[in-house]
Amino acid sequence: MVSWELIFRASVFIAEEMGVALRRSAFSPNIRERMDHSCAITDPEGNIVAQAEHIPVHLGSFRVGVRNLLDWLSREGIELGRGDAVILNDPYISGTHLNDVMVMEPIYIGDRLVGYVVNKAHHVDVGGPVPGSINPGARTLYEEGLVIPPVRIMVRGELQRDALNMILSNFKTPETAIGDITAQLAANRVGVVRVRELVERYGVDEVLNAWREGVEYGRKLALMEVGKWPRGAYDAVDYMELGDELLPIKVSVEVSEDGVKADFTGTHGQVEAPINAVYGVTFSAVSFVIRSLVRGDIPTNEGFYSIINVTAPEGTLVNPRKPAPVSGGNVETTQRIADVVFKALAKALPDRVPAAGSGTMMNVMIGGTLPNGGYWAYYETIGGGTGGRSGKPGVSGVHVNMTNTLNTPIEIAERQYPLLFTGYRIREGSGGDGLYRGGDGIIRSFKVLTRARLSIMAERFRTRPWGLWGGGDGAPGEVIVKRVNRSVIKLSSKASIDLEPGDEVIIETPGGGGYGSRR
Repeated sequence: MVSWELIFRASVFIAEEMGVALRRSAFSPNIRERMDHSCAITDPEGNIVAQAEHIPVHLGSFRVGVRNLLDWLSREGIELGRGDAVILNDPYISGTHLNDVMVMEPIYIGDRLVGYVVNKAHHVDVGGPVPGSINPGARTLYEEGLVIPPVRIMVRGELQRDALNMILSNFKTPETAIGDITAQLAANRVGVVRVRELVERYGVDEVLNAWREGVEYGRKLALMEVGKWPRGAYDAVDYMELGDELLPIKVSVEVSEDGVKADFTGTHGQVEAPINAVYGVTFSAVSFVIRSLVRGDIPTNEGFYSIINVTAPEGTLVNPRKPAPVSGGNVETTQRIADVVFKALAKALPDRVPAAGSGTMMNVMIGGTLPNGGYWAYYETIGGGTGGRSGKPGVSGVHVNMTNTLNTPIEIAERQYPLLFTGYRIREGSGGDGLYRGGDGIIRSFKVLTRARLSIMAERFRTRPWGLWGGGDGAPGEVIVKRVNRSVIKLSSKASIDLEPGDEVIIETPGGGGYGSRR
């Protein structure tokens, strides 16, 4: 009799290996260098049984996205066979935004379906009017890029060129996109092969039983840990920036013997701007907070997710109706959802919850037509400071909360794109004051060497990362453009601007809030 835990742990390592395969074979620096991708394995019903610890906003959304996809396939009367793979990026199905292309493949043992392998990877450009596709001026989903409904990209192991060509003809950097899509297909093949090897060694019933045991184990551990938290309901509010308005995100977090419920009733309605977050993003952000606050080695699978209940009224910022634009919801609103849930739970767990981190992924999208023909598009997120916490100051210059990516090495960026970096350093003094100071943000600057269009999608320019228990707030973010003619333009947190050769962009990210009073 083989221990179920041995098989379950092997399954987690398979998900990790899928991620390694995807990263090593991807073409774009965003995946190869920044690791903006995630992988998971599900059972036949779409329950997450194992996943690699990659990008938080991807991982929680797998639970929503896979179930949405299976429901869609069922309604359409489509059954995936051996060697089939489906590709999509419709955020109202996949659960994030258009840039996150999702690929899923079934695992068959003979004629028996035993599960699915799935991955998501952030493609730098998926079409639309701006380089990088995350369009600060979008008023509908259709202004953010190509919407790919679920379509079979592989049939019985054969690549479907017509479907692939349709996608590549609408992505602005097709030579990069084809490399990343084929890397995603290859990563899933690694997962399928490894699960089959696991079944050959232990038997299909043993593997499926181990997955069930792993899920139940995760549920029991999560309930046991949350059961140690003070019971009650804890409310908080935080804000998103849109022009001159501050839009409230309200939450009531209830801790009970059944787990954690987050209710976003009272949150601002959806808007004609790209800061709406689909339900998968909202669920991911809440799950991330709970996962961060529980102690112990708890498997992040369906067992853990099952103790979390999220109520997000339809038609709001945290659960919009299609075709509301959502590109910034995945990268910015997700940060604010995490912040407000942390803020609520600080009342229950004052020694465990830190002050607010930078609160933005500081998305930078830039690109354009090259002088000798062709098109380039560059995307990165820039870290900031984490909040001070009980007994320790915050950390400076790191990616905070829902991102978990690496930076793009300057050497790689300058080699592949017409950019010249002029600065990259800690923004000293930007962390909030307090008994335990907030971590400092980052200053990153570059010049463009050709005409280009820059877009910024960010937050915490007008509001500040909040301090806790008497700690000071972190400094807000800022982006300025220094023109060759010496004029200086200060950008808002969501803006696009045309650049000329030699123009310099200077980005200053927020610091984290301070924790505790010095007095």
